[in-house]
Amino acid sequence: MIYNIIVPLIEGSIVSNLLKYITFRAVSASVTSLIISFILGPYIIKMLKKHRIEDNVREYSPDSHKHKKGTPTMGGILIILSILIPSLLWADLFNKYVLIMISGIVLAGVLGFVDDMMKLKKNKGIRTRVKFLTQIIISLILGVWVVYAHLKPGYETLTNILFIKNLFINLGVFYIPFIMVVIIGSSNAVNLTDGLDGLAVGIFAIAISSFIVLSYILGNVNFSRYLNLLYLPGSGELAIILSSTVGASLGFLWFNAPPAEIFMGDTGSLTLGTILGLSAVLLKQEVLLIIIGGMFVLETSSVLIQVIGYKITGKRIFKIAPLHHHFEAKGWTETKIVIRFWIIEILFVLFALSTLKIR
Repeated sequence: MIYNIIVPLIEGSIVSNLLKYITFRAVSASVTSLIISFILGPYIIKMLKKHRIEDNVREYSPDSHKHKKGTPTMGGILIILSILIPSLLWADLFNKYVLIMISGIVLAGVLGFVDDMMKLKKNKGIRTRVKFLTQIIISLILGVWVVYAHLKPGYETLTNILFIKNLFINLGVFYIPFIMVVIIGSSNAVNLTDGLDGLAVGIFAIAISSFIVLSYILGNVNFSRYLNLLYLPGSGELAIILSSTVGASLGFLWFNAPPAEIFMGDTGSLTLGTILGLSAVLLKQEVLLIIIGGMFVLETSSVLIQVIGYKITGKRIFKIAPLHHHFEAKGWTETKIVIRFWIIEILFVLFALSTLKIR
């Protein structure tokens, strides 16, 4: 809004030229998001407590989590507000990447909000089938939009192959279903990881930071040419929204750090997961997401291995799934698990970014 209104009015001025720099607006969006989180955080926590919007603790959680019962949930409201407000202020609202991402955030946020509200009213969220069907519809809408927005003419249904530069596979009619798998998988992966104070939001902030770098590089003709990567005109604007997600994540982490004062709920986890998956889709880095979101992949894989392993052998591979609960059952403290998982995620991201040069 600031960009769209002020730049045309004072074209050629120092302020106008400054606002044209994506780096300046990205940093501004991140700082704005952080400030909004700090200001709104205490009020939202107070409001949630007042209306008794509290967490009931998941059934499969370890006994050590029983003391968390009663902690305010639906903190995703704080995250979403802290992302959308700075994005609307600093991003180019006529940019297709921006419009698609904001729409994805809103749609996922609404689904998560409804799910959380039903958990509070009926002590059970949206039926699994209904929830999954809704995720299919949301991802289908986003997938069709991504393809027919013609973000990069000639590359609408192509995806980049890992480790090999400028080698793409044309998935044709299967590309939209592919997008749907990426978005739904990412969304549910973050949801599964959200089991310890600060775990999911911290891993997300680390992972999404790599997409800030990617969006800026791929949206800059000089940098993309230097690294021999696909140039995506306009994708640099995505860095502004993604920067606001980092600010929102850090702001939320301020209140979610152990012992947590608030939980994000599905309102937050489904939204953050959608942002992560949609970022990979928009930047044609769907395969690289496997590495960038390495910890989310490990957490999700642990659940699949547990279920499949139990059906085949009748024995549990892990003490408890997802993976973070397994280490809790082994006696690791919550803080140790969270910090170590953050460190592993940093290694995943560094490796992913290193592939930009070694491909």
